[in-house]
Amino acid sequence: MTTRTRARRSCLAVPGSSQKFIDKARTLPADQVFLDLEDACAPLAKPGARKTIVAALNEGGWGERIRVVRVNDWTTEWTYRDVTEVVEGAGANLDAIMLPKVQTAEQVVALDLLLTQIEKTMGYEVGRIGIEAQIENALGLTNVNAIAAASPRVETIIFGPADFMASINMKSLVVGEQPPGYDVGDAYHHILMSILMAARAHEKLAIDGPYLQIKDVDGFRRVAGRSAALGFDGKWVLHPGQIDAANETFSPAQADYDHAENILDAYDWYTSEAGGKRGAAMLGDEMIDEASRKMALVISGKGRAAGMERTDRWTPPEA
Repeated sequence: MTTRTRARRSCLAVPGSSQKFIDKARTLPADQVFLDLEDACAPLAKPGARKTIVAALNEGGWGERIRVVRVNDWTTEWTYRDVTEVVEGAGANLDAIMLPKVQTAEQVVALDLLLTQIEKTMGYEVGRIGIEAQIENALGLTNVNAIAAASPRVETIIFGPADFMASINMKSLVVGEQPPGYDVGDAYHHILMSILMAARAHEKLAIDGPYLQIKDVDGFRRVAGRSAALGFDGKWVLHPGQIDAANETFSPAQADYDHAENILDAYDWYTSEAGGKRGAAMLGDEMIDEASRKMALVISGKGRAAGMERTDRWTPPEA
């Protein structure tokens, strides 16, 4: 299973300058860990953090976790060094580069070209290292479809709420919650749906951003539940206490997973010669058809990626 198909229910942010937090991350049940060279690193700490990250990736101990490094965005003086030092030093043990504040497709193409040059120079497999594109302002959102299509390396489209809220002058200081005065609906719905549509149109994953009230796990579950209900694949976590909530929220309920697998089995049988070559059939009190199969594939795919196992199995009726 490649990183493009593995679960990213929980994406743990870890400061690249903190050996303590890096060591702790290896023990936590997050699907993905991203070592951060951007906001979590002070400018003077960035050069040392690159070396710390290279050593941490090469030391291993990450198990099945997806290993990602967030570099600084292209408007800064740090991006080139971030990418070259990390990928040249630890590219064989790195799954993806996260690019923040993506505003145009050209910024993704630039990272793709730089990665290709490094891979060729170092003898790495060309194209293996993925790109995660973070949408954090109005221009990025208006270009999100082109960004998702900019490179085959793109694996995820991520909502970055804090910078986004600032970029559109939203009247709130609480990241993830509704702004004061917006008492009907969801102020983030258009943003989330735009990211989701671009991701799905180009077969990428859609990831929700962080919830900064790290001690409010119920609040995290509530906010995560909104993006999960739309179809998002995962969410950033900033604290170990948020990981289980993310993994649970972005996994199917056991009953739903079992039902989805049973729909697939039943539809496969009923459309076969043995099942009568029927395009529609009854599964219990429910009629299933091709549309049912497509919806079941979504739920079963999420469950399989999360490592779920069936507790109920459909069997064909006796002749």
